Amino acid sequence: MYRLHGFCQSGNTFKVAFLLRALGQPWEPVFVDFMNGVTRTPAWREQANAMGEVPVLEEADGSRMTQSGVILTELAARHGAFGGDTPQERREVLRWLFFDNHKFTSYFATYRFMKAFGPTAPDPAVMTWLRGRLDNAFGIVDKHLHGRELLVGSGPTIADISLCGYLFYPADESGYPVQDRYPSIAAWLERLRAMPGWADPYDILPGECLAPKW
Repeated sequence: MYRLHGFCQSGNTFKVAFLLRALGQPWEPVFVDFMNGVTRTPAWREQANAMGEVPVLEEADGSRMTQSGVILTELAARHGAFGGDTPQERREVLRWLFFDNHKFTSYFATYRFMKAFGPTAPDPAVMTWLRGRLDNAFGIVDKHLHGRELLVGSGPTIADISLCGYLFYPADESGYPVQDRYPSIAAWLERLRAMPGWADPYDILPGECLAPKW
């Protein structure tokens, strides 16, 4: 059985949980108290992940994988699903994973964290800069999804699971109206909700829902 170390506010942890559920693989959650700083402690980094990040996917033999893109890619290859059906599709999946990690999730997760969970009120200038980067990244994905059911090919892949990871959280956590502004993304998210294995992040991951601070 897999053990998934993370917490409910982490969309990167949710990506892995979503894939494990879609694959029908048994797993159990392990709570990581990120909000109280456990991932910054030397002991946690020595034992779990030197990078100080979740998710951490622990295997039955105690070995661990980190970085959501790496975990998704390995699980898809290992279990023979959601990785793309052809070499070209697999390259496209990888291309979207890199775009997600560098821009799409990267900017959105930072924006959401600063607004909802940051220790101090966010700097308006920084938020304005991030908003511009979000507008660009989300515009690219919305245009790509226009007339398409999914990001790559005819079936769901880890590209879809990766890019959607932070988009099922309450809108007031980010204050960024994704589904109001981007109709193709909104329709895509509804299709992903209908996938076997989808569930609300707050229902399947450990921790408690926190009210946005700012």
